[in-house]
Amino acid sequence: MSNNSYQSPLNSRYASKEMQELFSPDRKFKTWRRLWIALAEAENELGLPVSKEQIEELKAHADDINYADAEAREKECRHDVMSHVYAYGLQCPNAKGIIHLGATSCYVGDNTDIIIMTMALRLIQKKLVALLDSLSRFALQYKDLPCLGFTHGQPAQPTTVGKRAALWLQDFLLDYHELSFRISQMRLLGSKGTTGTQASFLELFGGDHEKCRRLDSLIAEKLGFDSCFAVSGQTYPRKVDSAVLNSLAGLAQSASKFSTDLRLLQHLKELEEPFEKQQIGSSAMAYKRNPMRSERIGSLARYLLADALNPALTASTQWFERTLDDSANKRIAVPEAFLAADAVLELCLNVSNGIVVYPKMIDAHLRAELPFMATENILMDCVKRGGDRQQLHERIRVHSMAAGRAVKEEGLPNDLLERIAADSAFGVSLRELEEIMEPKNFVGRAPLQTEEFISAEIAPILAEHKDALGLKGEVRV
Repeated sequence: MSNNSYQSPLNSRYASKEMQELFSPDRKFKTWRRLWIALAEAENELGLPVSKEQIEELKAHADDINYADAEAREKECRHDVMSHVYAYGLQCPNAKGIIHLGATSCYVGDNTDIIIMTMALRLIQKKLVALLDSLSRFALQYKDLPCLGFTHGQPAQPTTVGKRAALWLQDFLLDYHELSFRISQMRLLGSKGTTGTQASFLELFGGDHEKCRRLDSLIAEKLGFDSCFAVSGQTYPRKVDSAVLNSLAGLAQSASKFSTDLRLLQHLKELEEPFEKQQIGSSAMAYKRNPMRSERIGSLARYLLADALNPALTASTQWFERTLDDSANKRIAVPEAFLAADAVLELCLNVSNGIVVYPKMIDAHLRAELPFMATENILMDCVKRGGDRQQLHERIRVHSMAAGRAVKEEGLPNDLLERIAADSAFGVSLRELEEIMEPKNFVGRAPLQTEEFISAEIAPILAEHKDALGLKGEVRV
């Protein structure tokens, strides 16, 4: 790697090698050659003068791309597709006359984009399934551990650590379904010609419309797709890029929420992301354990959310059958969105497989607030003993306000239970009140909700994608 020119951090620091390879020049140009071979095969099968010998020659050089020849030619002709047609022809002299026959540049360019995006979506889906798996295991492990709930950032009715993880899971599950739908909708451009009319192929096939239709079907089949777009201009609809990146942006939303919750919980010392033995939290404060993974998730997610605007703007500004103002933008925006999404998932996987839980801190925070939340239970219990509900409600209100002031203004422990026990109107001892304070009595159906949700909605997905289970995620640099 050169140290005197810009290198994208998405490559050097964040995204996996697997995702980087999908958007590499090598993958792109090898896919171009796969498409030229598929076109030649389809034209042969439909009766055009393309011989099997020519096709075999093309196949023999499908992967050994002569980049130097292509680069030299592009300096002369200023056209990337034609330079590679020329370079391929140097390696395949008998087939050079039929390479790219009837096609336009978007035949290789756009179909390649669809193929690579589809492969990248499947890789994202695989890693997302692994994340569903790791978070499910965490949720089930801690489904019964009561913790303080929060609404508006303020202490609220208790939940459990596992149920809170189920909320993260729910978000990522929605992303899984969105990605699955998006993959199901991916289709090739096919071979439509300069304005999408297939006029050149209609000419090649002597006016045979059925052969033109069959050409697209054969190309799709050979490249592993169900279909091509029925109508198009020169390009596939640029709304596809927008839809794909919106799916990735949805994942960024979920990941950012997950990482933000973790950062807040690490601030409270209740949960903590993994921290390696030799890891340094701060150059100045040696004691620090900064949540750098979660912070990086939020940082990259923010970039991905903003990047998703690019294809939306591009799709909205296309003219008629095509313009070229999409090209420079999409060749940056689309790969970087996938690299960022991949990096976010790698980090989420790494974090979710190593979350550290501190039950005593969780319990301490819960018990500091629980007396306020238990007042309804205390009230009902004392009414059963013969107390007057209205009178006791007022007494609890007065004691709660006083206890709250002592905590906030004087920094004293929450002594609401002691105040109630000392009030003869309640007729209840401190020991009896403390028995009511058992945290598990206040979490409702949280443990069962977690179990039922994972069993009904997550487990079937994990069973369907067993090859994705066990991925851990890597933190690069």
